Amino acid sequence: MEEKIRIGVSFCLLGSKVRYDGGHQHDHFITDTLGKYLDFVSVCPEVECGLPVPRETMRLVGDPENPGLVTFKSNIDYTERMLSWAAQRVRELEQEGLHGFIFKSKSPSCGMERVKVYPDGGKSMIRTGIGMFARAFMEHFPLLPVEDDSRLHDIQLRENFIERIFVYKRWRNLLKTGKSLRGLVDFHVAHKLLIMAHSQGHYRILGRIVAHAGQGAMTNVFAGYEKTLMEALKRKSTARRNADVLFHMLGFFKKQLSAFEKEEMVEIIEQYRKELIPLIVPVTLFRHYIRKFGISYLEGQFYTNPYPLELKLRNHA
Repeated sequence: MEEKIRIGVSFCLLGSKVRYDGGHQHDHFITDTLGKYLDFVSVCPEVECGLPVPRETMRLVGDPENPGLVTFKSNIDYTERMLSWAAQRVRELEQEGLHGFIFKSKSPSCGMERVKVYPDGGKSMIRTGIGMFARAFMEHFPLLPVEDDSRLHDIQLRENFIERIFVYKRWRNLLKTGKSLRGLVDFHVAHKLLIMAHSQGHYRILGRIVAHAGQGAMTNVFAGYEKTLMEALKRKSTARRNADVLFHMLGFFKKQLSAFEKEEMVEIIEQYRKELIPLIVPVTLFRHYIRKFGISYLEGQFYTNPYPLELKLRNHA
């Protein structure tokens, strides 16, 4: 994919000194590795809504579902300022064509989960909050893939997020060509195995949407497909689900592989299912056989190549 994927990101993660203490939280995986494939749109809620650097630390207080934002020591209330700015900023971000967002974890403005909330404004706290800007963003863009920097250290969550943004990019590229039945069918066929690895239930629902697409308005059909697709991909793929997909792929080689080669593939898939070897091992062997025998259906599947190989996301057992 030559065109970079446009992603929003908390500014401090790019190395900008905008944090309350005048520092940053530069994440080199984001800038140096993902930066080869992503185009970043930076956002710093606290600075953009008019607060200085450095500044007094802030916290969420009150109702965890609808908290206020106040400074930690002087108790200055910035709730209305932040809410007003966030509402305007998410509308502006509509014009940026974002395909996802990476938030700064634990931040009272940017944290997407488990942010500290002080229900009574005192010392007792619970970790159930969502940063004010993060909440506004996720409510405004409910289908966009989002993650925070700390969760990206989990290899499964990292792979899931990156896979979602690449799929979403391809989906948005499809929308640019127009909402045609042919385009929807082609997209669905190319992503079948990828979807199956996340959720068989959602895969069946998506199949029914495509099968009956000609009976409804295409705008509604595409909206329903997109919603179900992103819900499916949000579910983490597992070794068991991937193994099911790999065995399904093996069925395409009934006549091409020898008995020994089939036995070898079964053994490798089982080793992967038991998490003794990484997914890249059976996938690489399948890619070899797909090219060797020219299995056109599998050649068109994004499952074997969902994102750049250089990211090495399938190299871990």
